[in-house]
Amino acid sequence: MSDTPLSKTQTSFYRRLFVAHLIAHDIASVPAIIAATGMPRRTAQDTITALGELEIVCEFQREEGQRNNIGHYVIRDWGPINAQWVADNAERLQKALGYT
Repeated sequence: MSDTPLSKTQTSFYRRLFVAHLIAHDIASVPAIIAATGMPRRTAQDTITALGELEIVCEFQREEGQRNNIGHYVIRDWGPINAQWVADNAERLQKALGYT
């Protein structure tokens, strides 16, 4: 990752990787992702939905005994993505995306 501005494609790709990383590290609900990144709710929701386009299997796990959609997301499979590379570069992704 260089210091040049990211293209829309790079931003989208890095955002998906970073959100998957957050989910894998127990920042696994839309409100938690918003708090960690400052991204709008709709962007967080759309990013989670778009993980499947990278063949990252992300599922919502409802908490037993809770009403409505109380629960969290779980990464079941990283597909072709190297989860260790994402973890090793999470800080760089965060910085490139401008998340605090």
